[in-house]
Amino acid sequence: MDPCPFVRLSVCNLALKIPVASKPARSVVHPSSSPCFCKIKLKNFPLQTAVVPCILPESQFPESHAASFHLSKSDLEKLVAKSLFGGGKLYLKISIYTGRRGSTCGVNSGRLLGKVDVPLDLAGSESRSVLFHNGWIVIGKEAKSSSAQFHLSVKAEPDPRFVFQFDGEPECSPQVFQIQGNIRQPVFTCKFSFRTTGDRNQRSRSLPLEHTSSRGWLSSFGSERERPGKERKGWSITVHDLSGSPVAAASMVTPFVASPGSDRVSRSNPGCWLILRPGDGTWKPWGRLEAWRERGSADGLGYRFELIPDSAAAGIVLAESTLSCNKGGKFVIDLGTSVSTNGKSTPVTAASPACSPRGSGDFGYGLWPCCMYRGFVMSANVEGECSKPTVEVGVQHVNCTEDAAAFVALSAAIDLSIDACRLFSQKLRKELCPSQDLLC
Repeated sequence: MDPCPFVRLSVCNLALKIPVASKPARSVVHPSSSPCFCKIKLKNFPLQTAVVPCILPESQFPESHAASFHLSKSDLEKLVAKSLFGGGKLYLKISIYTGRRGSTCGVNSGRLLGKVDVPLDLAGSESRSVLFHNGWIVIGKEAKSSSAQFHLSVKAEPDPRFVFQFDGEPECSPQVFQIQGNIRQPVFTCKFSFRTTGDRNQRSRSLPLEHTSSRGWLSSFGSERERPGKERKGWSITVHDLSGSPVAAASMVTPFVASPGSDRVSRSNPGCWLILRPGDGTWKPWGRLEAWRERGSADGLGYRFELIPDSAAAGIVLAESTLSCNKGGKFVIDLGTSVSTNGKSTPVTAASPACSPRGSGDFGYGLWPCCMYRGFVMSANVEGECSKPTVEVGVQHVNCTEDAAAFVALSAAIDLSIDACRLFSQKLRKELCPSQDLLC
């Protein structure tokens, strides 16, 4: 089946040049010595925020990727229709500020320097690249000779993706369909199971590829030791192709345990999943997902995903952020962005409005060539309860069935982690509880 058309609208190469006054006031701090940022808004999409580097007048702008908007076919049709029949053009709106992001006592701490509106014509962008702007723009109300200059590049590129949807909650062993427009075609089946305490070598009865040669990596990546008190452990989900062959799996290798004196899984002692792929007659670890329950009013699921390359001694962090435990959100691996939402930095993962991202550094690029992924890799929409995750995977990252299945298994692990990190005062649904477990 063909992939679904998507368009990636990118904002790149941000920079700011601010003239230095000939006789600056002693009490005034020149903007170039303080941080600058901008807010980027596209109609009907969440506001994004990015850092804007200040550079000297004679300097060249630094190449960087500031923000991305991912547009599906329906998004494009709505935006194009509004620009054609809505009586006005479509614009990407950018507001540039000096000062620190956020607010103090309810008052925004940044000072507005100027605004830029970039006109967009997205018709046909699903089949060809379009450059809307690349260069400097004068901002502010002062004369041109004393005004600040803002540099940016705005472009749209085709970014086709395979789209998969679970037909039920992962713990209910659902089918997974590939979606293309109104067509739904079954491509995988999932099997949720529990790994018993005495089963040290086999992840589950549904993982027949497990051989004794794979004993070593279990202790390397997780802990199977018995832990007293409140815990959720032994969950496993296997993805099979339509012939019944296992093509990926997610296995809980470190239990989700309540911290002493509390009712939650803490960041200092997270639960852990291994995402596994078949190879050489056994399972091989492909990725590692840690998850925990964040403190505070947001009450979110914190997570950290890292790739485990065969040739690398250490994992490569591809995503670290949070999701709402109640509302869910979007888990994204996008190695082409350095962006934040809701005023908090997310350098390698773009997040949904429900997220409170965290992290720093371009994790994926930093360890190239060990990491084979670039640009948009995947996203998974998960909900708080009764979730049927929808998974999008960039076409360039799927060369075989096992590639797609690994991302499906990762999405299932993210969804199940929301349940694993629920407060231990809350009961889980029966599908998540072994019959002999009275603490579930």
